[in-house]
Amino acid sequence: MAATPSLTPTETFDADFRGERLRPDDAGYEAARIVHNGMYSRRPAVIARCTGVTDVVAAIEYARAEGLEIAVRGGAHSVQGYASVDDGIMIDISPMKGIRVDPKASTALAQAGLNWGEFDRETQTFGLAVTGGRISHTGIAGLTIGSGSGWLERSLGLTCDNLISADLVTADGTIVSASEVENPELFWGLRGGGGNFGIVTSLEYRLHPVGPMVLGGMLLYRSEQAAELLPMYRDLMRHAPDEFGGAFAFLTAPPEEFVPDDLRLQPVVGIIVCHTGDEKAGRELVQILRDEQPAVDLVGAMPYVAVQQLLDASAPYGQLAYWKVDTVDELTDETVGTILDHGGRMPGPFSITVLEPGGRAIARVDDAATPIGHRDAELRYYAVAAWEDPEQTESHISWARDFHGAMEPFSSAGIQVNFLTDADDDRLRASYGAEKYDRLVALKDEWDPENVFRLNANVKPSGFSRSPVAD
Repeated sequence: MAATPSLTPTETFDADFRGERLRPDDAGYEAARIVHNGMYSRRPAVIARCTGVTDVVAAIEYARAEGLEIAVRGGAHSVQGYASVDDGIMIDISPMKGIRVDPKASTALAQAGLNWGEFDRETQTFGLAVTGGRISHTGIAGLTIGSGSGWLERSLGLTCDNLISADLVTADGTIVSASEVENPELFWGLRGGGGNFGIVTSLEYRLHPVGPMVLGGMLLYRSEQAAELLPMYRDLMRHAPDEFGGAFAFLTAPPEEFVPDDLRLQPVVGIIVCHTGDEKAGRELVQILRDEQPAVDLVGAMPYVAVQQLLDASAPYGQLAYWKVDTVDELTDETVGTILDHGGRMPGPFSITVLEPGGRAIARVDDAATPIGHRDAELRYYAVAAWEDPEQTESHISWARDFHGAMEPFSSAGIQVNFLTDADDDRLRASYGAEKYDRLVALKDEWDPENVFRLNANVKPSGFSRSPVAD
């Protein structure tokens, strides 16, 4: 009897994979390859849209057999375009959208393909939430394992601080779980170490009472008020309760009816509010902001999910973007002056400068508990350049870099890796600190010694050469 011919890796993949496989000539390929940052227009050899964990295993095994570089796509919000790759394989977990909320235990078990809008929709049915992304179409997995910042962080901590467990598929196709009791060192690395150790397929979160209605919205002020507003806002947030979240922003007023005619498409100052505590205390704090005579007042009782969508219109898929982000230990008057100088002269109407007060619940977590450091920083700033015309690329990137350069004397170099545009080895080591970085390298040596998962803020295994310093 003749032996059954062995299957090629492609034939095996086609037989074992139950999701959608897209190659460049297939219908749907062009839409599926698009990532959030339009600066990156990459063309994978194959897009594997996974429906479950078994599909993820099959995709990794196929990539290893064919020698294909792996990119992992969830919400595809990586500003560095890590979610796609030329000539490799995009393992797309976004179809994996199952979620189970346990209101009695205040937990949620969610598949990694969900975005925050989808996650919040389910948890808010029970009046529960966890710190989530400020753009509702951001994927839950990438945000959680690489940073975990959101409007609730001053009261609830970072998203990764509320992670109970995670399941992932490692480079050799093994399915593992990580928690404080199972693979605890890997669990430590997943709470801030990014996608270096495998593809996360599900996450279990600790939830908290939030909403469904909160005190939230945005106030817009004329740009000439910025010099008085920023010190006032700094002092307000230093004394405001943990539940009073939000941000200070330099932006361009939208051409909407609620904006006065003379301010439409003009530079303005915005203050975003998300208050989840005592309503009376929140309204008293908002009144302090109202006493500064905003030109537009959109703050009031609103659904938490609406607050989560406030910035969605400013971050459409396909827009060109580049940002510089860092933390500031103390927002001194000198630092305020530098921010006013650079934040107030953005290069175009789509760019935005966002200042997020930190500390509080973030700082109450032991610094050694996760790879994320500099938890007591007073502020995180974002210099976000965004534009549509490719010919404007140089001027927009220069603005963000100049802003970052001017802020270096005040910055602590402790930013979470999701916010790094230039994640060279020296920058990563500075962000984590030498001890934590070496601990992450040891984890990489254990779980991905061949650096299969390298399209991320890459912690290289000890046997790999380090990259040159980038800007």
